[in-house]
Amino acid sequence: MSAKNNAPNEMGTAEIGKLLISYALPSIAAQMVSSIYNVVDSIFIGRGVEPLAIAGFGITLPLMNLATAFGALVGAGGGTLISIKLGQKDKDGANHVLGNVVVMNIVIGLLVMLTGLLFMDKILVLFGASDDTISFARDFMEVILFGNVITHLYFGLLCALRSSGFPQKAMMITMLSVVVNILLCPLFIFVFKLGIRGAALATVIAQSFGLLILIRHFADKEKYISFHSKFLRLKADIVKGIVSVGLSPFMMNICACLVVIIINNQLKIYGGDYAIGAYGIVNKMLMLFAMLVLGLNQGMLPIAGYNFGAKKYDRVREVFKKAVFYATVVMISAFAVCELFPHAICSIFTDDDNMTDISANAMRIVIVAFPVVGFQMVASNFFQSIGKALTAAILSTTRQLLFLLPALLVLPGFFSLNGVWYSMPFSDVMSTILAVFLLRRQWKKLKAID
Repeated sequence: MSAKNNAPNEMGTAEIGKLLISYALPSIAAQMVSSIYNVVDSIFIGRGVEPLAIAGFGITLPLMNLATAFGALVGAGGGTLISIKLGQKDKDGANHVLGNVVVMNIVIGLLVMLTGLLFMDKILVLFGASDDTISFARDFMEVILFGNVITHLYFGLLCALRSSGFPQKAMMITMLSVVVNILLCPLFIFVFKLGIRGAALATVIAQSFGLLILIRHFADKEKYISFHSKFLRLKADIVKGIVSVGLSPFMMNICACLVVIIINNQLKIYGGDYAIGAYGIVNKMLMLFAMLVLGLNQGMLPIAGYNFGAKKYDRVREVFKKAVFYATVVMISAFAVCELFPHAICSIFTDDDNMTDISANAMRIVIVAFPVVGFQMVASNFFQSIGKALTAAILSTTRQLLFLLPALLVLPGFFSLNGVWYSMPFSDVMSTILAVFLLRRQWKKLKAID
């Protein structure tokens, strides 16, 4: 392999601490820029349209999670499989995975788009839309769904790019897309008066720019993995492998979709449209911090996957421990900021005092368990990175289904609106305890193999 294409080999030889930082920082930067856009986007919608537009935007979260679930199924599964193939020195296998990622994203993207457009209003009402918010939700999701194939390909190829040894380039593409998005969003909302549709249109156009760069990268036959017509066909064992490994993030997003439906409907019952809008504000802000850990995980995934494929288990354990440490520092910092300044943070999104008060109260409650959330997030992604799809899926789904869902159905009966907020830190703590148990079992297995 030429020096130009030697990028994957460093994952098995370089010092773990420096390697994790070099892979994680580009992902963190990309995720942070993307999160900042999401926050700014919500501010534009809340102040450029009207306060209830934020509630309409929040109604779309389950449908967005559903689309993201299928994108993660292919993107995360394919990316992890590429890392493992590279660790095994299987170049053709990695190229074939890339081809399957492309075909699967196109097929699934079209199916999700058609289904969403055909049953739009029924889906949005199920998700908690009212007569006052459904028009905002519909306007946003119609545009997003028409660009769904672009979105799936964009995120799928980004995962492949990162896993094949180009984290810095993946960061630059993400940042470019976000910058385009940030520039177009206020232009479409404030100048062209497109309302919430303008925010959705800016997102699709920005992802199109990023996708064009990704296609150009993988079309270069000098790259270690690239597009080949002979690999652009589905292969049963590769599809099975992608689905198996990508099952964890897929189930996590499907569960998130179900849970947000329950959350929105419970908020509608106990707090009305303003409570749904408050959840949208809190969710956007907390995701800003969670994306730091997600970026760290994306840096960990190819390193852990490569070394697991190369049977260097001591390096697998080391990268996990370092990732947990950094994630915990991030989440403790998030806890401190949100507990100290909730009103100041929430007032950025809206000038409506009622929505600000509801949002600040929710933020203080939801953030309580954040000091332990970092460990849980890293543990779930760690199992995914080493191909333990079932364990990762169990860890991802139990937080939503076993802990959060029952809490959402029970606690509001005792604590009204606050019961909805209490259910979230409760599920975080319980899922962290489960993660500790599952990780101890996996640790023993790796030590036994050594």
